[in-house]
Amino acid sequence: MRTVYVNGDYLPENEAKVSIFDRGFLMADGVYEVTSVIDGKLIDFDGHAKRLERSLNELNMPHPISMDDLLKVHRELVRINEIEEGMIYLQITRGAPDDRDFVFPDPETTPCTIVLFTQNKPGLADSPAAKKGMKVISIEDQRWGRRDIKTVQLLYPSMGKMMAKAAGADDAWMVEDGAVTEGTSNNAYIVRGNTIITRQLSNDILHGITRAAVLRFAKEAQMTVEERAFTIEEAQGADEAFITSASTFVMPVVEIDGAALGDGTPGPVSARLREIYLDESRKAAI
Repeated sequence: MRTVYVNGDYLPENEAKVSIFDRGFLMADGVYEVTSVIDGKLIDFDGHAKRLERSLNELNMPHPISMDDLLKVHRELVRINEIEEGMIYLQITRGAPDDRDFVFPDPETTPCTIVLFTQNKPGLADSPAAKKGMKVISIEDQRWGRRDIKTVQLLYPSMGKMMAKAAGADDAWMVEDGAVTEGTSNNAYIVRGNTIITRQLSNDILHGITRAAVLRFAKEAQMTVEERAFTIEEAQGADEAFITSASTFVMPVVEIDGAALGDGTPGPVSARLREIYLDESRKAAI
C-alpha cells in the first residue's frame, strides 16, 4: 500500500480523494511533472521544478507550494515508500470550485489541488529495452498548439501509443507539416555520423528536461548538435535514432515505420549518451 500526498497530507493510497468538481478531472486544467529516482535519489529535480513553475505561469495558475517544500515532499515519499528506482508523479490542478464552469475560479476561494505519488520501477536504469532498442511508427500530430506546457491533456498521446501497439511497435512519432515534432511522451532525435539532430524548441514540442541535459552532455563529449526539424524519410536514412524522457533516459530507436536503421540494433552514439547521462545524473542526484 503506497503512501501518497494530497493537499498537504500523507495518506494511504486507498484513502486519497479528490473532488468530482476538480478542474483537472472536468477540464484537464492542470499540469504535471515526473521525476525519476535512482539509488533512492532524485534525478534533475531542479529542472523539473523550474519547468513546473513555467507551466503554472503560462496557465495563470497559482503556485500552491514552494520549491523547497516540494523537494521535501518528494524526498519524504521516496523515504516512506522505500523507492530505490522509480518515479514520482506530481500533478497540480486549478482546484475544485463549487460547480462546473468554463470560467476560472477565484484562486482566493478555490485553492489548487496538489497530488504526488510514487511508482516503484526496479531495473529502471538497467532497462533491457535499451539493449535491444524500440520500434516506432509515425502518426499525424493532432494535439493543441501549446505543447510546451506540460499539461495533463494526454488523450491523444495515449491514442498514439495505442496505435503503435496495434501496429506491433513500441511508440509513435508525431508528424506535423511533414516534419517530426516529438514522440508521444518523449523528444525525438536522429544521428548522422557524429551529428545529433533534434527539433528546435518552440511551442510545438515539450521543452524536455532530459533533452536539455543530454544535449549538454553531447556537446561536452565533442558531438555536434543541430536543432532543426527532420522528416520521417530523413530519419529512416539516418545512422541512428533515439528518444529521451525522464522515465526512459536515452532509449535507442531501431525501426521507423517498418524500416530498420543500420543493422537494426542500437548504435554507438545513443548507447554512449545513455551511459554518460546515467553516470552524470547519478553524480548530481539529490
